[in-house]
Amino acid sequence: MPHPAVVPVLAAVIAKHGRYLLGRRPLHKRHGGLWEFPGGKVHDGESLLDAARRELAEELSLEVERLGARLFTTRDEDSLFEIHFAEVVVSGDAVPHEHTEVGWFGVDELATIVLAPADERFAEWLRDRGRG
Repeated sequence: MPHPAVVPVLAAVIAKHGRYLLGRRPLHKRHGGLWEFPGGKVHDGESLLDAARRELAEELSLEVERLGARLFTTRDEDSLFEIHFAEVVVSGDAVPHEHTEVGWFGVDELATIVLAPADERFAEWLRDRGRG
């Protein structure tokens, strides 16, 4: 049997004034009710930049100005998703179309909200980086 392919997912790390934009996942989806860095699946033939432009326009009515560094990559346990956390610079105000709510959180505040598992690993990496 062929091994299923890994599905790449972009997680946009959008920072302003030392705070990060997160959205709360809809209850009916995987990890429903948990907070996440916004983004979504990278379609075949799409770059991370293309995926960021499409996903952030659809989910939050944001315009992507540029894609920065890929900061962290991790697998979402019990799935085929490989999540790529990348810096994204956007313009506009976030309007949640997919998420039940959005918010801006400082690094320390990320420890006080319930994050999706992959997002929690990234938040730990961010906190560790800040202590280094």
